[in-house]
Amino acid sequence: MKNASKNKARILVVDDEESARSGLEKLLTGDGYDVDTAEDGVAALERVAETPPDVVITDLKMPRMGGMELLQKLRDRDRSLPVIVATSFQDLDSGVTAMRAGAEDYLTKPLDFEALSVSIERALEGRDVRVEAENLRRQLRERDSEGLQGLIGASSAMQKVYRTAKQVAGSRATVLITGESGTGKGELARAVHTLSPRAGKPFVSLHCAALAESLLESELFGHEKGSFTGADKRRIGRFEQANGGTLFLDEIGEIPLLTQVKLLHVLQERSFERVGGNESIAVDVRVVAATNRDLAADVRDGRFREDLYYRLNVVHVDMPPLRVRGGDVLVLANHFLRKFALENHKRVEGFTDKARAKLVSYRWPGNVRALENAIERAVVLCEGSLIGEEELPFEPVSEGLGQIRIPGSTMAELERYAILKTLEATDGSTAKAAEILDISVRTIQYRLHEYGTNAKDVRQGR
Repeated sequence: MKNASKNKARILVVDDEESARSGLEKLLTGDGYDVDTAEDGVAALERVAETPPDVVITDLKMPRMGGMELLQKLRDRDRSLPVIVATSFQDLDSGVTAMRAGAEDYLTKPLDFEALSVSIERALEGRDVRVEAENLRRQLRERDSEGLQGLIGASSAMQKVYRTAKQVAGSRATVLITGESGTGKGELARAVHTLSPRAGKPFVSLHCAALAESLLESELFGHEKGSFTGADKRRIGRFEQANGGTLFLDEIGEIPLLTQVKLLHVLQERSFERVGGNESIAVDVRVVAATNRDLAADVRDGRFREDLYYRLNVVHVDMPPLRVRGGDVLVLANHFLRKFALENHKRVEGFTDKARAKLVSYRWPGNVRALENAIERAVVLCEGSLIGEEELPFEPVSEGLGQIRIPGSTMAELERYAILKTLEATDGSTAKAAEILDISVRTIQYRLHEYGTNAKDVRQGR
């Protein structure tokens, strides 16, 4: 096993036998690890305090402090630090006890180096996952406290969205949110409002595509009694309802040209007249608009007013589609699983490995909304504690060459294709794939975890 990472993982070997320590040190150093040693648990704690390792490999029976006590003290210090326990074949019960106490793995002496190498790789991958999970939980707590509760994900694409939302929230500038259907444009609009000084005032939304032109104007600006058939009383429109707060106009690209003119007037003059009225009503409203259309193309084709487009597009935020958000798929899937399990009073706790792989391999044309619907259905139909692939009503996208288009594919899609195809060519060897791709073994392992698969499954063509 060759570690291609320039930042070597640090391994601490703890054993009271000098020959065992030096032998492991030589082998692990040859594999590219940075190795430190200690003769017992007391010395090991001193080494950990000086330079924290990434993995600890410890014997159980040692003078001064044995491996079990060392394990307990390390767990108290850092629960994410993986500890691999070495025990004699005659003392397997101690190994099982160590696993129950939190050890990552236990191996019998004399150690099989290939088995140890696999155990170390798994331990490093597991620690990366735990650290990432804790970082995500911290980020979610921070977003909850910052008003970003509806936006979930730790991908770089979503981090950019979070930064923009925080930056723009304090201003009164109009915001145009673009993106495919189901990406969470409404959640972002609410987050901008919640983060703004207007948070204590109304957040009012209107789906512009759902109404005919005459009704749309009445919804936006209100109407006077008798202004049209059926107008038996005065109606207050969404602009008045949102006074002091935020008005979210969803699917802004669907409004007719005449209504566009009246909307432009409100944005310019901050006043309007109700339908059938002549009284000018002043309002203080921050407008956030959203669309899944290419408004710039609509401007060129004469379907959308250029002056209104520039009024709305003061700050532009593009919501990324789910297929380019990497591990966010599994983060969101687990979030929805907990939500719908609670709502349906079911003890569904997670996904099988094949279900995770299926979730990650799908391109999600309906984005987050489609994922939410799929998980709700799966929770309702699930008869056990884990959701299996059979409960997920869609077919994953194959990794055939025809799925990659240049231009037309994202960098995340190209990276995924390169890693999986290289693993296929190397018969599932992460070390050989790392050499070919000039990346670290740990990077490949981390990406495979994001994809919900492993090198063995890739080798078998699953």
